[in-house]
Amino acid sequence: MNRFATGTTLTHASANSALAAGLARIGAGADGVDCAPLTQFDSSALAVLLAWQRAAQARGGAFEIVNLPSGLASLAQVYGVDALLTARHRPSHDSVPASL
Repeated sequence: MNRFATGTTLTHASANSALAAGLARIGAGADGVDCAPLTQFDSSALAVLLAWQRAAQARGGAFEIVNLPSGLASLAQVYGVDALLTARHRPSHDSVPASL
């Protein structure tokens, strides 16, 4: 597994630079990201994670997202994209999705 780590912050203000850095790592062969350092995020983080995942898939590989913070996993449920993220995160997948 050739993973890179997110920074501590992934918000609208940092999304473009994080996206570019991750795409470069994927281009160099990374096949996953560790979100453990991530403590400050917004919905932009979901867009970046999904873009990284699409880029890896376009290269013909899988992309593993690990240690997704529970708050970000909940946000993914609210936006209805949790099924798109091939993520392993701390909370159980047995939780009921938030209804809108």
